[in-house]
Amino acid sequence: MTGCVQSVVSVKRISIWSRCERTLGGQVDTGKLTRNILIGMIAGGALGVMLHMLALPEENVFRAVVVDGLFDIVGKVFIVSLKLLVVPLVFVSLVCGASNLSTSAGMGRIASKTIGLYLVTTAIAISLALSVAVLVSPGEGFDMGAEETVEFVPKAQPSLKDTILNIFPSNPFKAMVEANMLQVIVFALLVGVALTRCGQAGERTQKMFMDWNEVIMQMVIMLMKVAPYGVFCLLAVLFSKLGWEKIAHLGYYFVTVTVVLVLHLMLTYGLLIRLLAGLSPVQFIQRMLPVLAYAFSTSSSNATMPVTLETVRDRVGVKNEVASFTVPLGATINMDGTAIMQGVATVFIAQVYGIDIGMTGYLMVVLAATLASIGTAGVPGVGTITLALILEQVGLPVEGIALILGVDRLLDMMRTAVNVTGDGTVSTVVARSEGQFDRSIFDGESRQAPSAREEPSAV
Repeated sequence: MTGCVQSVVSVKRISIWSRCERTLGGQVDTGKLTRNILIGMIAGGALGVMLHMLALPEENVFRAVVVDGLFDIVGKVFIVSLKLLVVPLVFVSLVCGASNLSTSAGMGRIASKTIGLYLVTTAIAISLALSVAVLVSPGEGFDMGAEETVEFVPKAQPSLKDTILNIFPSNPFKAMVEANMLQVIVFALLVGVALTRCGQAGERTQKMFMDWNEVIMQMVIMLMKVAPYGVFCLLAVLFSKLGWEKIAHLGYYFVTVTVVLVLHLMLTYGLLIRLLAGLSPVQFIQRMLPVLAYAFSTSSSNATMPVTLETVRDRVGVKNEVASFTVPLGATINMDGTAIMQGVATVFIAQVYGIDIGMTGYLMVVLAATLASIGTAGVPGVGTITLALILEQVGLPVEGIALILGVDRLLDMMRTAVNVTGDGTVSTVVARSEGQFDRSIFDGESRQAPSAREEPSAV
């Protein structure tokens, strides 16, 4: 009798979760959306470069009203709207995922695989960055006298002990208000596991969370439909202020970081997808294109998280049970692109100042960058803050960060795209290893009809 009850409860859990999986099916033309976002990126960037070349004064009516006014407002509203969804999406989706994983796939096993893969890819990223930077030597011959002095005051970095203690929330509601994602993740996992131990009360509460998850994903759909306009405005404003001369001035550094980002994306992630997931890396990147476009535009892993979760589930084929855990966790601790920037920047600054940090220093950079990624927030520009910590660890002047600030904004966009690709890669590998992957979705086949996924009779 007990076995029958457990079977019915398990079937109900699967049925509830399948409703959540179908929420986005057929509601968004992802191919058209990707095309429109790319058009928005290109058009916005081209307009921004044109405006920068025209060098319109700030009092110019078009610049003041359209660029610094309308475009800036639309772009910022778009970013704020994305961030609006982050905390509720992470909390609700993780509660749903944990309440299913703890009874089916095994929370501990999936968590260990996910965290292990994220840390390994980060260590590979920083090691690759240091190797290429030492080989290319982007800082040799750099004339510091030609650079203007830019003041950079780093924020105080917590100790390793404080970082560990900060993972566990004393007030979960405060953690949500402050968007402390590690604490939100821990609390959500505890709630999800507790639901599986509460019998019928847990079932009712779990159903409520599933319903809320559908509501939040509908909000994601609404936001995705206006995304091309937000992307256009963001890039138009950015490129109108950035200017290509700043990029050319630090060309070797810029190119070195870009090359390593591409190598890591194509080689590290490509090999993981091919060898561990048994899938085509090219097809995987094609399925991830919407996320890359969002990440490039927002420069924020957290702001991109709703789109990452939707894409990993509905374009790549990772089941909700895995994606709802791996994606939010990746947006918090997986910062491969940031680690690459920090590795190249460390070598660049050391060469500019004529300081040899030696092999011990390079090993310290690998360790510091890997550990720093755990507590790094997925927001724009945070990499320069953690870079200060790394420079101090190896005895390099923190003032050297000022040399790279001019091009860091554009690099931040590219490394965020690498970060979210890493989230998708690890999610796919873990899902394949756990049997939580739908190959038909990855291959672009039609979703299973809703009627085929309804709860079977409990007779």
